[in-house]
Amino acid sequence: MTKVPNILWLAEIQKEDIPSVGGKGASLGEMTSVGLPVPNAFVVTAQAFRRYIENAEIDKEIFSRLSGLDVENSDLLEKTATEVKGIVMKTPVPDEIREDIIRSYVQMGDDVVVAVRSSATAEDLPDASFAGQQDTYLNIKGVDALIEAVQMCWASLYGARAIYYRAKQGFDDSIVDIAVVVQELVRSEKAGVLFSSHPVTGEPTSIIEGSWGLGEAVVSGSVSPDNYVFDQRSGRVVDRYIATKKIEILPDGEHGTKEVPVSPERQNAPVLSDAEIAALAKFGKVSELHYGVPQDVEWSIVGGTIYILQSRPITTIAGNAGVAKGIETSSGNIILEGQGASPGVATGRVVIVSSVKDLGRINDGDIMVAKMTNPDMVPGMRKVSAIITDEGGMTCHAAIVSRELGTPAVVGTKEATRVLKEGDIVTVDGEKGLVYEGAVKTAEEAAPAVAMPAYAAAPIITATSIKVNVSLAEAAARAAATGADGVGLLRIEHMILGLGKTPGWYIRNNKEEEFITELYDGIKVVLDAFPGKPVWVRTLDAPTDEFRNMQGGEDEPEEHNPMLGWRGIRRDLQQTEQFRLQVEVFKRLWAQGYSNMGLMFPLVGHPDEFIRAKQMLADWGVDVNNTTLGIMIEIPSSALMIDEFIAAGINFASFGTNDLIQYTLAIDRNNQNVADMYFPKHPAVLKLIEYAIGRCREGGVECSICGQAGSDPEMVEWLIKTGITSVSANIDAVPKIRETAARTEQRMILDMARR
Repeated sequence: MTKVPNILWLAEIQKEDIPSVGGKGASLGEMTSVGLPVPNAFVVTAQAFRRYIENAEIDKEIFSRLSGLDVENSDLLEKTATEVKGIVMKTPVPDEIREDIIRSYVQMGDDVVVAVRSSATAEDLPDASFAGQQDTYLNIKGVDALIEAVQMCWASLYGARAIYYRAKQGFDDSIVDIAVVVQELVRSEKAGVLFSSHPVTGEPTSIIEGSWGLGEAVVSGSVSPDNYVFDQRSGRVVDRYIATKKIEILPDGEHGTKEVPVSPERQNAPVLSDAEIAALAKFGKVSELHYGVPQDVEWSIVGGTIYILQSRPITTIAGNAGVAKGIETSSGNIILEGQGASPGVATGRVVIVSSVKDLGRINDGDIMVAKMTNPDMVPGMRKVSAIITDEGGMTCHAAIVSRELGTPAVVGTKEATRVLKEGDIVTVDGEKGLVYEGAVKTAEEAAPAVAMPAYAAAPIITATSIKVNVSLAEAAARAAATGADGVGLLRIEHMILGLGKTPGWYIRNNKEEEFITELYDGIKVVLDAFPGKPVWVRTLDAPTDEFRNMQGGEDEPEEHNPMLGWRGIRRDLQQTEQFRLQVEVFKRLWAQGYSNMGLMFPLVGHPDEFIRAKQMLADWGVDVNNTTLGIMIEIPSSALMIDEFIAAGINFASFGTNDLIQYTLAIDRNNQNVADMYFPKHPAVLKLIEYAIGRCREGGVECSICGQAGSDPEMVEWLIKTGITSVSANIDAVPKIRETAARTEQRMILDMARR
């Protein structure tokens, strides 16, 4: 095996390199390869650390002290950690490693200012985040300060909180190494954290928190940040909370950081614009698509430029079984309100914690109350039944650790440490963000038990086909578990965005087969989950602004409004090689017997575009007369010319209501100035849909809907009464849409019988 060097640059690193660069280093390298805007960095490898402790022969001394340590004994834990860290700090860094670090630092530029971040090899993993267990040092300048910071990061592997956390997660201290990321410091004007999906429920809503200055203020919980909720389905900011941000953390001279007061005019000003929120949500989704799981992303903005500083898996999304009990709303006096950061209900005795010295007073089942928690408090956080803080938000360290521990938490109450007294008995509702005086009954306890009949409900059968929308191969099993009648929309652009490289990049670099294989495998997973059921695959519909952030997207045109620009079928008809690659994937799937797969062309505005696309398929060897081909109705012209499309030979049509609404009403759904005018049930929109449904029924063409309106029960009821034959809903909406369809059909039959 080739010897791993002491230094690796981000461009050399992939996610498989965790044993060498740790979770943080591997993530940064992988994000760089995806094309996310990551500041330049190198990593002092875990192998360098291992050579350091073995060559100095301090490894045996360290591990003998940690072996069999009772981590529940706080005093002994702190004493042992201090001794082991002292061993590391007094051991000189070998000349070879020191010279490699200095050489790499000089290569970054003249006296560049860096952040020095620990990256343990048991960190940021899918089943354990280890958030904040090792140290980070910001605003480091000069070789001597850098070497010292690297050594302090190494020592932090043996801090009390890190030792405790590893013990509880079942990791052997002797096999855990640490790498150190040395990264150009972004002097953030504003920064924070985003969750690409909801960190508790996994819903497709991005939660973004931000404050002024460096992101440390948000991560540590030093400040209660702004909170923004971005719905990925509608592409809109659906909720925002503008906090009072009294302090910010800034670089302090040439070393370290400092807290400074925020000027009065900025304290209650929004940190982010809607455009910045949407851009951050998009970066989060790119990271989620690439890794295949929701991500916890640290970000920074300077002069309007966004930087991504870290991305790690969210480890706290609850399964369906994790339904929290609610509180009987009629009982209990609410004494505090904050943000519900970790769901669940708990009652216990208040313990006010100001520092790690107070942890010895905590007993199992107590409720920890602190101005803000920090990683040193994790041993105590593990014991308590709930956590309440004055400061912090959904993405602060307290919230993340609470969710990982499954401990109810309410953060950002502003006055918990003032209102609550040591020994008080309180009840915490971590979902609603409420703290009640005394012990309060849960709804489950308050309600009498009701005997349920021992029979299973019959499956709901509907004449209307109830299909499901799918974007990721990883979601196929969950989508199929809904019992959907097929897939009414399989978005392949999400699979392609997850590759991190544009189709053009694969073409230019003679890696077409790699692209074909990746897309083939992704679509095949979905087809295998729906044997014998129709799966409508939509050809690529990625706006230029999404491609621009990918490798190979450097030449993407700057468009004032990409939603109205070079996308959908209009782009494929011009970039024929890009279209040909997709068709090659489809041909191979059909050749394997997946005859249930149909193709759907997006953003078609004129029948000529459908005819040209169909001819290209024929020219490339597709038997178009025996292939299911359809269009998205997203533009008013395609609804008004539906007769001509039917004459051109479409087999089906599906409404993409998100675009149809904004193009009909001239409303940009992402523009905060007019977003409240975005009206799905506008009479003009309904008239277009009604007309197209009627013409499709007359022409014997299946008519469906796959936009967001297909997940709205009220809209679906109207569509079925209007004559639609198929509805495709989001995964979580399929059960309620099937119930809506059944109820509507039965009511229609009953009305006819009565007449």
